[in-house]
Amino acid sequence: MTHSDFEYLVVRHRHRVPVPTAARAEVATAEATRAGAARQGAAAARQFDAALMSAGFKASAELLERLSGLDEATVVGIGARTLATVREMVGDHVAHNTYFVDFPANVPDTLDFWMGCIADALADTSSRAGTLAQAGTGVIDLLTLPSYGNYRHTYEEMLLAHDELIHAAGDRMTVLHPGGDPDDEVVALYLALAGSTTPLGEEALFDLELLAEACVAGPQPDVIPVRENRAVVNRARLTSGMGPLVDTVTDVLRLACALSDGDVTLVEPTRFRSVPRPMRRGLLAALDAVVAASPAKLADVRVHREAFKRLGERLHPHEYPQWPHAAEVFAVARGESVVPSVDSRVDTLLAAEDVAGAALLLASAAPGKLFRSLDRLLRAARTEQVRDMVMTAAVEAAPQVSGRVLLSVREHFLNRRVVGPDSAPGDQPRDQSRVFVNRLGGAWVTPERRAPVSAAHRDRVVAAVDAEIRGRLPDPGHLVLGPDVLDVALPLSGKASAAGLGVLPRGSVSRIRGDLLRFFVYWKQTRHTTDFDLSALMLDVDYRTVSWLSYTALSSVDGEHSGDIVDAPEGASEFINLRLGAVRGGFIVPQVNIYAGEGFEEVAESFFGFMLREDEQRGQPFEPRTVRMKSELRGQGRVALPLVFLRGKDGKWRAKWLHLYLRGKPAANRVEDNRVTVATLVRGIVERDQSTVRYLTDLLAERAAAVTRWDGGPLPQGPVTFIGLERPEGLHPESRVVTTENLRDLIPA
Repeated sequence: MTHSDFEYLVVRHRHRVPVPTAARAEVATAEATRAGAARQGAAAARQFDAALMSAGFKASAELLERLSGLDEATVVGIGARTLATVREMVGDHVAHNTYFVDFPANVPDTLDFWMGCIADALADTSSRAGTLAQAGTGVIDLLTLPSYGNYRHTYEEMLLAHDELIHAAGDRMTVLHPGGDPDDEVVALYLALAGSTTPLGEEALFDLELLAEACVAGPQPDVIPVRENRAVVNRARLTSGMGPLVDTVTDVLRLACALSDGDVTLVEPTRFRSVPRPMRRGLLAALDAVVAASPAKLADVRVHREAFKRLGERLHPHEYPQWPHAAEVFAVARGESVVPSVDSRVDTLLAAEDVAGAALLLASAAPGKLFRSLDRLLRAARTEQVRDMVMTAAVEAAPQVSGRVLLSVREHFLNRRVVGPDSAPGDQPRDQSRVFVNRLGGAWVTPERRAPVSAAHRDRVVAAVDAEIRGRLPDPGHLVLGPDVLDVALPLSGKASAAGLGVLPRGSVSRIRGDLLRFFVYWKQTRHTTDFDLSALMLDVDYRTVSWLSYTALSSVDGEHSGDIVDAPEGASEFINLRLGAVRGGFIVPQVNIYAGEGFEEVAESFFGFMLREDEQRGQPFEPRTVRMKSELRGQGRVALPLVFLRGKDGKWRAKWLHLYLRGKPAANRVEDNRVTVATLVRGIVERDQSTVRYLTDLLAERAAAVTRWDGGPLPQGPVTFIGLERPEGLHPESRVVTTENLRDLIPA
């Protein structure tokens, strides 16, 4: 594959359209036909822009100008590829049908609808006997009724039942900007993903794998700080005959997982495959070099002992006596050689009540782990003198800790219960529970049983992090802040988000504008009959159930459900329509329940999103221009909670992003069965203080030459540092731009 094959990744990740400079040069040299070709290119560019707008996208003025200078065939090719990409980004690449043909109009009462399905079954000679037999037992299975759960009309017939959308100024319009030559754009995207200071999400990590194979022989990042990213790059390097970039035995284990198409995060066990002899030698040589340079790194083997044992069975280290240090790795894994790990040494010190010694050990051997263990160490210390020693060790180790760990620890302490003369009622979290979220989005809640920490020590941790982060931030020059970005949560990990359009990290808050809120889910099963159920749970300000919409409650004063679809061999959609002015309670929790069949990671495709529109706009059930968010559903639970909508004291609605999955039951998950668990989990997230963009921009503002709160008016003339949800038109070309596509660049290394 060539770099041009990855242009769609540039559009998806950076909202830039690569423009081939070579084709433009060819047109410029064709003097005899230049004027005619330019006119044709300009016309094709305008047609491309009109097609983009139908999907809720728009070419910037500069992009239109650049495209207009190309020949018509080139513009048409760029337009076709880009349009296919953006339609998939917004979910417009599939047909969204509805069970009720004129939804949201004429949605029946649930019981009336069920009785109608029973009547249809009794009138059908093929189903009458079975239905009568069920009726005799007092229970009728809806799934056995011929008219229940499957489309009764075609997609085209559904379209004819609806008026056209009336366009409104509030419709989403995502601007696409011009990029450089495709090769340059693909390399730039590769460098950005590989050099990310925070872990990437599943989709971005997969994209990095594709890009690494294409870019392995070209420019490389100065440093690859995230180990998972390094594993993906190392796979491409080793496959190409280049030496891997490793400095720990775990780096080599991750590389082995990548070569077996396993989990480089090491969360899930990998089934190692036999690898070709050259790669086997490369892995053993890398292990040997790491251990030879630092024998103490053998201690890391115990953390992933079973994985190393399985890997040794594939690598046959006894066949390669030239790498004796590699053989030591597998001897430790088998228990034939004992090397105390840092964790075991820390546990020994804590068992002896030597908390200060444990802190000093971590400060020298694992500074990041020291910060992640601060809460535990401060609670384990029995005297104030020891606590001060722990804090002193942490402050001195802070320069060696990654920015994302520092920010995570700061957020943790700001949400902890505290005691002491410096504490105040406002210091205490409103919800005394602990919310756990794993790297796969799985979530659970437990009561807070830990002892509180000292307010003074909490403040010292926060001050130490503030000082360290402040010193790492660059000089922003003229800082320009776009609207609505300040309450976006810092993306400390790509695992705290989902792939898609308009998606923000977990804990982010964004404003909602519009009369109607409409959720949608789409899924397409792979092999087995699969039934996803879209539902919405309405809670009051105390997180108690007010009502819900689902296949068991098709309509209420709050809104309407589009009808239950129970089989999706060709793909299926469900919708929920809510009139925000009529919604009772203070919270709306959309969720996707798996009633039967394949999981989110087993189906061929599944995604969730929401639209916002005004009541008078009408339109189809799915209108791409009104889609504000579309995210992939790829979690391991059976109940998906993408986000929650909350009504503020000002009466306005806002969204807070969750990206969570509940384990649920193997089958028959329903909103009414999990509402208590959902309410508890939502409360834990809603009432947690997040590390947001506002925190970093406040620190940046301290050293900025000027700060502008941009409200959509004229932009400064010179280069600026712009931070906003989307890149505006008219920025100086030498400006540094941070938007949702590269928000991770804000996190200092």
